[in-house]
Amino acid sequence: MVRRSKGLRSKSRKTLRKKPRERGIHSITRALQQFEEGDSVSIVVDSSVQKGMPHVRFQGHTGKVEGKQGESYLVGINDGKKHKQLIVRSEHLRRAQ
Repeated sequence: MVRRSKGLRSKSRKTLRKKPRERGIHSITRALQQFEEGDSVSIVVDSSVQKGMPHVRFQGHTGKVEGKQGESYLVGINDGKKHKQLIVRSEHLRRAQ
């Protein structure tokens, strides 16, 4: 028997799939967007950019920008009762409504 892989992208086939019209090179405006501390952001994983990509389990979470670390942002979310700080690049963030 072959052992099943348990990597970072396991069980994420549907989540990381892009629709046909969204395929190809990613938008430069999303990479250049700026956020300030305290901004509310949603985590939307862009599978075409692997750098600074959060784990798939945080897809769809909303949090606040707590700081900047190089080109990435420190995003604080509540995972159940526990507070977690994620390091996410701007390609995977959108302003929350």
